[in-house]
Amino acid sequence: MLKNEKAVVVFSGGQDSTTCLLWAKENFREIETVTFMYGQRHQLEIECAKSIAEELGVKNTLLDMSLLGQLTQNALTRSDISITQEEGELPSTFVDGRNHLFLSFAAVMAKQVGARHLVTGVCETDFSGYPDCRDSFVKSLNVTLNLAMDYDFVIHTPLMWLDKSQTWEMADQLGSFDFVRERTLTCYNGVIGSGCGQCPACKLRQAGLEKYLARRTGGSPL
Repeated sequence: MLKNEKAVVVFSGGQDSTTCLLWAKENFREIETVTFMYGQRHQLEIECAKSIAEELGVKNTLLDMSLLGQLTQNALTRSDISITQEEGELPSTFVDGRNHLFLSFAAVMAKQVGARHLVTGVCETDFSGYPDCRDSFVKSLNVTLNLAMDYDFVIHTPLMWLDKSQTWEMADQLGSFDFVRERTLTCYNGVIGSGCGQCPACKLRQAGLEKYLARRTGGSPL
Protein backbone atom coordinates (compact mmCIF):
# COMPACT_ATOMS: atom_id res chain seq x y z
CA MET A 1 0.00 0.00 0.00
CA LEU A 2 1.45 3.37 -1.03
CA LYS A 3 -0.26 5.01 1.96
CA ASN A 4 2.37 3.38 4.18
CA GLU A 5 5.30 4.57 2.05
CA LYS A 6 7.44 7.69 1.83
CA ALA A 7 8.05 9.66 -1.37
CA VAL A 8 10.31 12.42 -2.64
CA VAL A 9 8.77 14.81 -5.16
CA VAL A 10 10.98 16.63 -7.67
CA PHE A 11 9.54 20.09 -7.18
CA SER A 12 9.84 23.38 -9.06
CA GLY A 13 6.70 25.14 -7.86
CA GLY A 14 5.18 24.95 -11.35
CA GLN A 15 1.74 23.70 -12.34
CA ASP A 16 2.87 20.16 -13.08
CA SER A 17 5.10 19.53 -10.08
CA THR A 18 2.58 21.15 -7.72
CA THR A 19 -0.19 18.93 -9.07
CA CYS A 20 2.13 15.96 -8.56
CA LEU A 21 2.85 17.07 -5.00
CA LEU A 22 -0.87 17.25 -4.28
CA TRP A 23 -1.30 13.80 -5.84
CA ALA A 24 1.54 12.45 -3.70
CA LYS A 25 -0.02 13.84 -0.53
CA GLU A 26 -3.11 11.78 -1.32
CA ASN A 27 -1.14 8.62 -1.99
CA PHE A 28 1.81 8.47 0.41
CA ARG A 29 2.24 8.50 4.18
CA GLU A 30 5.09 11.02 4.17
CA ILE A 31 6.35 13.46 1.55
CA GLU A 32 9.53 15.46 1.05
CA THR A 33 10.29 17.73 -1.88
CA VAL A 34 13.57 18.57 -3.57
CA THR A 35 14.17 21.70 -5.63
CA PHE A 36 17.21 22.32 -7.81
CA MET A 37 19.13 25.53 -8.33
CA TYR A 38 20.70 25.09 -11.75
CA GLY A 39 21.23 28.63 -12.94
CA GLN A 40 17.64 29.10 -14.11
CA ARG A 41 16.57 32.58 -15.14
CA HIS A 42 14.35 33.21 -12.15
CA GLN A 43 15.26 33.00 -8.48
CA LEU A 44 11.50 33.39 -8.03
CA GLU A 45 11.07 29.74 -9.08
CA ILE A 46 13.05 28.62 -6.02
CA GLU A 47 11.17 30.99 -3.73
CA CYS A 48 7.83 29.84 -5.15
CA ALA A 49 8.68 26.18 -4.58
CA LYS A 50 9.76 26.86 -1.01
CA SER A 51 6.60 28.85 -0.28
CA ILE A 52 4.25 26.23 -1.70
CA ALA A 53 6.01 23.41 0.15
CA GLU A 54 5.71 25.31 3.42
CA GLU A 55 2.03 26.03 2.86
CA LEU A 56 1.34 22.38 2.07
CA GLY A 57 3.29 21.26 5.12
CA VAL A 58 6.11 19.32 3.46
CA LYS A 59 9.87 19.61 3.84
CA ASN A 60 11.71 21.25 0.95
CA THR A 61 15.40 20.68 0.26
CA LEU A 62 17.28 22.94 -2.15
CA LEU A 63 20.21 21.34 -3.98
CA ASP A 64 22.84 23.37 -5.82
CA MET A 65 23.18 22.11 -9.38
CA SER A 66 24.59 25.32 -10.79
CA LEU A 67 27.28 23.40 -12.65
CA LEU A 68 24.55 22.26 -15.05
CA GLY A 69 23.86 25.87 -15.98
CA GLN A 70 27.56 26.42 -16.64
CA LEU A 71 27.79 23.41 -18.95
CA THR A 72 24.73 24.00 -21.12
CA GLN A 73 23.69 26.65 -23.61
CA ASN A 74 19.93 27.15 -23.43
CA ALA A 75 17.25 29.78 -22.91
CA LEU A 76 16.43 28.68 -19.34
CA THR A 77 19.93 29.33 -18.03
CA ARG A 78 21.03 32.11 -20.39
CA SER A 79 19.08 35.37 -20.55
CA ASP A 80 20.85 36.29 -23.80
CA ILE A 81 19.33 33.29 -25.62
CA SER A 82 15.83 33.79 -27.00
CA ILE A 83 13.01 31.34 -26.26
CA THR A 84 12.35 29.74 -29.65
CA GLN A 85 11.24 26.48 -31.20
CA GLU A 86 12.02 25.72 -34.81
CA GLU A 87 10.20 22.92 -36.59
CA GLY A 88 12.13 19.67 -36.36
CA GLU A 89 14.44 20.95 -33.63
CA LEU A 90 14.44 20.89 -29.85
CA PRO A 91 13.22 24.13 -28.22
CA SER A 92 15.89 26.54 -27.03
CA THR A 93 14.54 25.92 -23.51
CA PHE A 94 15.75 22.30 -23.48
CA VAL A 95 18.41 21.76 -20.80
CA ASP A 96 20.62 18.79 -21.64
CA GLY A 97 20.65 16.21 -18.87
CA ARG A 98 18.29 18.09 -16.56
CA ASN A 99 15.73 15.40 -15.74
CA HIS A 100 18.41 12.70 -15.80
CA LEU A 101 20.47 14.53 -13.19
CA PHE A 102 17.52 15.77 -11.15
CA LEU A 103 16.04 12.30 -10.78
CA SER A 104 19.44 10.78 -10.05
CA PHE A 105 20.19 13.26 -7.28
CA ALA A 106 16.63 12.96 -5.98
CA ALA A 107 17.19 9.20 -5.76
CA VAL A 108 20.38 9.65 -3.74
CA MET A 109 18.50 11.94 -1.36
CA ALA A 110 15.52 9.56 -1.21
CA LYS A 111 17.68 6.64 -0.13
CA GLN A 112 19.18 8.71 2.68
CA VAL A 113 15.74 9.64 4.04
CA GLY A 114 14.28 6.16 3.66
CA ALA A 115 12.05 6.80 0.65
CA ARG A 116 11.67 4.34 -2.19
CA HIS A 117 9.30 6.42 -4.29
CA LEU A 118 10.19 9.33 -6.57
CA VAL A 119 7.50 11.52 -8.12
CA THR A 120 8.08 13.75 -11.14
CA GLY A 121 5.79 15.81 -13.37
CA VAL A 122 7.21 14.84 -16.75
CA CYS A 123 4.67 14.27 -19.49
CA GLU A 124 4.83 12.79 -22.98
CA THR A 125 1.39 13.99 -24.11
CA ASP A 126 1.66 17.80 -23.97
CA PHE A 127 5.39 18.40 -24.11
CA SER A 128 7.85 20.34 -26.18
CA GLY A 129 9.72 17.38 -27.62
CA TYR A 130 12.08 17.07 -24.64
CA PRO A 131 13.61 13.57 -24.86
CA ASP A 132 13.94 13.35 -21.07
CA CYS A 133 10.17 13.66 -20.60
CA ARG A 134 9.46 10.39 -22.40
CA ASP A 135 8.12 7.32 -20.66
CA SER A 136 10.87 5.17 -22.16
CA PHE A 137 13.53 7.39 -20.57
CA VAL A 138 11.90 7.28 -17.14
CA LYS A 139 11.55 3.49 -17.21
CA SER A 140 15.15 3.10 -18.34
CA LEU A 141 16.44 5.40 -15.62
CA ASN A 142 14.35 3.59 -13.01
CA VAL A 143 16.15 0.35 -13.83
CA THR A 144 19.53 2.10 -13.85
CA LEU A 145 18.99 3.71 -10.45
CA ASN A 146 17.94 0.42 -8.91
CA LEU A 147 21.08 -1.24 -10.24
CA ALA A 148 23.36 1.67 -9.36
CA MET A 149 22.32 1.83 -5.71
CA ASP A 150 20.99 -1.68 -5.14
CA TYR A 151 17.76 -0.12 -3.94
CA ASP A 152 14.22 -0.68 -5.16
CA PHE A 153 13.12 2.74 -6.38
CA VAL A 154 9.82 3.35 -8.12
CA ILE A 155 9.54 6.49 -10.25
CA HIS A 156 5.94 7.73 -10.48
CA THR A 157 4.81 9.96 -13.37
CA PRO A 158 1.15 10.84 -12.64
CA LEU A 159 0.94 13.19 -15.63
CA MET A 160 2.74 11.07 -18.23
CA TRP A 161 -0.31 10.38 -20.42
CA LEU A 162 -2.39 13.47 -19.57
CA ASP A 163 -2.73 16.58 -21.69
CA LYS A 164 -2.73 19.97 -19.98
CA SER A 165 -6.52 20.08 -19.70
CA GLN A 166 -6.45 16.76 -17.86
CA THR A 167 -3.73 18.07 -15.56
CA TRP A 168 -6.04 20.94 -14.66
CA GLU A 169 -8.80 18.40 -14.10
CA MET A 170 -6.58 16.43 -11.73
CA ALA A 171 -5.87 19.58 -9.70
CA ASP A 172 -9.61 20.22 -9.53
CA GLN A 173 -10.33 16.66 -8.41
CA LEU A 174 -7.71 17.10 -5.70
CA GLY A 175 -9.57 20.17 -4.47
CA SER A 176 -6.78 22.55 -5.40
CA PHE A 177 -7.77 24.08 -8.73
CA ASP A 178 -7.62 27.71 -7.54
CA PHE A 179 -4.43 27.07 -5.58
CA VAL A 180 -2.63 25.71 -8.64
CA ARG A 181 -4.04 28.44 -10.87
CA GLU A 182 -2.99 31.31 -8.59
CA ARG A 183 0.14 30.14 -6.79
CA THR A 184 2.24 28.20 -9.28
CA LEU A 185 4.97 29.51 -11.58
CA THR A 186 5.05 28.02 -15.08
CA CYS A 187 5.99 31.14 -17.06
CA TYR A 188 9.43 31.31 -18.67
CA ASN A 189 9.38 35.04 -17.97
CA GLY A 190 8.84 34.57 -14.25
CA VAL A 191 5.22 35.70 -13.81
CA ILE A 192 3.33 33.71 -11.16
CA GLY A 193 -0.22 32.50 -11.88
CA SER A 194 -1.53 33.14 -15.36
CA GLY A 195 1.93 34.24 -16.49
CA CYS A 196 2.99 36.54 -19.28
CA GLY A 197 0.63 34.93 -21.79
CA GLN A 198 3.25 35.02 -24.52
CA CYS A 199 5.89 32.38 -23.84
CA PRO A 200 5.35 28.74 -24.95
CA ALA A 201 4.80 27.54 -21.37
CA CYS A 202 2.07 30.12 -20.77
CA LYS A 203 0.35 29.39 -24.06
CA LEU A 204 0.29 25.64 -23.34
CA ARG A 205 -0.97 26.21 -19.80
CA GLN A 206 -3.71 28.63 -20.92
CA ALA A 207 -4.88 26.45 -23.80
CA GLY A 208 -5.21 23.51 -21.40
CA LEU A 209 -7.08 25.64 -18.89
CA GLU A 210 -9.56 26.89 -21.47
CA LYS A 211 -10.13 23.38 -22.78
CA TYR A 212 -10.79 22.05 -19.28
CA LEU A 213 -13.08 24.91 -18.27
CA ALA A 214 -15.10 24.44 -21.45
CA ARG A 215 -15.42 20.74 -20.72
CA ARG A 216 -16.31 21.31 -17.07
CA THR A 217 -19.12 23.68 -18.00
CA GLY A 218 -20.37 21.46 -20.81
CA GLY A 219 -19.23 23.81 -23.55
CA SER A 220 -16.91 21.41 -25.27
CA PRO A 221 -16.50 17.65 -25.68
CA LEU A 222 -13.42 15.85 -24.43
